[in-house]
Amino acid sequence: MNPNLKEQFRKIGARVKFVFVDTEERIGFTRVNHPPASLDVVEDKEGEIFQINIRKDVSKTLDISVLEVLPKDKHLVLLARQTDEEGKAISKDHFLCGHDERHLFVAGVDKVSTVAAAKASLKPAEILSLETGITNEKRNRRKTKVFKRQGEWFFIPAALVANPALILNDEPMRRNKRSKAHIAEFAYRTGGENVRVCSQYPNGLTQKEYKTLIAENPNAKYFNWRDMKRNASLYVKGKIRHADHATVHLDTWHRVLMNTERFPESITVVFLD
Repeated sequence: MNPNLKEQFRKIGARVKFVFVDTEERIGFTRVNHPPASLDVVEDKEGEIFQINIRKDVSKTLDISVLEVLPKDKHLVLLARQTDEEGKAISKDHFLCGHDERHLFVAGVDKVSTVAAAKASLKPAEILSLETGITNEKRNRRKTKVFKRQGEWFFIPAALVANPALILNDEPMRRNKRSKAHIAEFAYRTGGENVRVCSQYPNGLTQKEYKTLIAENPNAKYFNWRDMKRNASLYVKGKIRHADHATVHLDTWHRVLMNTERFPESITVVFLD
């Protein structure tokens, strides 16, 4: 481990600690393999702190270093590099760590070495294509002429005529079960794929996949299934509220896009409603 890591985090006004974890973890009925290194924001008696989780079996072949730190911007890019016995890289995971409004945050990013590139890698391709002519400084604001942002969600103005009967009130938006919901005063959904979801299959099964499962395992029909939409287009307007962020006000309909945070191969993220 790099002995200067704590000092690098101190430069952005944050603390860091290390925790060693097992190779896998059981979540419900599923066993999830831990990546060589992962990051969380947790709390202790002194407040929020970055926690670097290191898998015990690779701890001796894992190098964690800071590629760039920007004290004024309060962000840094962290690299977790696993090597083999000959010192050759087996895997590389990059993380952006910093402050977002009221709290610390961490996000898995592309294989980049600068804070600016890390922030850009979190933006959906559609937003990047619309930012022509906007300075780098303005691109990183939470409100630009292209979008408004609240946490991991981007809102782009859209020409939409919504069916009043299908408009939802105080609708929650979540990346996954672990994340706190962002609440949209008004929401409207179109398109998407019909799936059946339960705790054993959190990303959902199509009707064909569901029938195949039941044929192979008849007891699966007793799982607590719910009918949901996967990756539907979501539009919102009005107040967008979240406990950790300032309220965003949208006077017209905006299409919702999620940031492109990278996750370990053992974790798959889809948008379910």
